[in-house]
Amino acid sequence: MTTTSSRRRTAILVSGRGSNMTALLAAAADPAFPARIDVVIANVPGAPALEKATAAGIEALAVDHRGPGGRKAFEERLDAELRARDIELICLAGFMRILTPWFVDRWKDRLINIHPALLPAFKGLDTHARALAEGCRIHGATVHFVRSEMDTGPVIAQGAVAVRQDDTPETLGARVLAVEHAIYPQALRLVASGAYEINDMRVCASEGESTTPAALIVPGG
Repeated sequence: MTTTSSRRRTAILVSGRGSNMTALLAAAADPAFPARIDVVIANVPGAPALEKATAAGIEALAVDHRGPGGRKAFEERLDAELRARDIELICLAGFMRILTPWFVDRWKDRLINIHPALLPAFKGLDTHARALAEGCRIHGATVHFVRSEMDTGPVIAQGAVAVRQDDTPETLGARVLAVEHAIYPQALRLVASGAYEINDMRVCASEGESTTPAALIVPGG
């Protein structure tokens, strides 16, 4: 079990507009929240999320994955920026890069991600279209600790929506995104508080902990 007595220094990694980043920044704006967002890093220079972070008073910078040296050199530059700021936790929020085992192992149990599906179902891309094609009646999102294999790792929180008869990937995705914005701050709160245990593939709040993240949210039906 992890323990801490102060706000955990947290980085958010992004590639695009930073929708989930905005939800995390809003939660961390509360001084009582156990994580503080110290930096937002994009792998794409000019990503809209960087401007949003700067407007919120958060340090924002780009570490271009297309820089010299290839994938390993990119991750080494990224790792150096994080360690230079004494970062303790990393949240992936629309970070469209598959991280290597080298990076994932260096940040094991300190690196979390949100995926727009109820893992272990629908790993990878196009999750909403795939859920509709498979006839799913329930769909949703998962926050999990990152492991080397894509879209795996102990589950911290999940939220779900009912799939409607007239849903398209766009309408279903919009409702799932609202769930993402709700459960990601809850998951970060739990992890940053340190009041949890990892039991196989499930993250459990410690006994007596009141910040248990969502197991199921079904807005709108």
